[in-house]
Amino acid sequence: MGQFRILGLVAVGGIIGSLGRYALDLLAAGTLPLVPQDFPLATLTVNLVGALAIGLLAPLLLARSSWSPARPFLITGVLGGFTTFSALAAQSGVMLLDDQGWLAAGYLVVTMVGGLLAVRLGVRISAKRLR
Repeated sequence: MGQFRILGLVAVGGIIGSLGRYALDLLAAGTLPLVPQDFPLATLTVNLVGALAIGLLAPLLLARSSWSPARPFLITGVLGGFTTFSALAAQSGVMLLDDQGWLAAGYLVVTMVGGLLAVRLGVRISAKRLR
């Protein structure tokens, strides 16, 4: 498969993932991303769902070489566009500037620990499918 085709798959996947994240921001927060809010539930949700999805998909895609175009499309493109470290950092920074250090710390811990647990859960589910 040519590099330009792979780049196209990543780009299309990124568009799909980014639009999904933006839509979830609007649905969950009722506002544009990075507007100060009590708790950035939309970003936490996309990051945890994205971690679970990567845990589910990575073992399946790696086990099936015939699906090689799906890896850059789904993992790098869709899930890379859907999840967001930059929003996590920016929202945590807004909390810190708003003197909400404990909330920022809690958000970071829940995101990191929850993300790791979500990947592990996804891998376990995938492993059962591969048996």
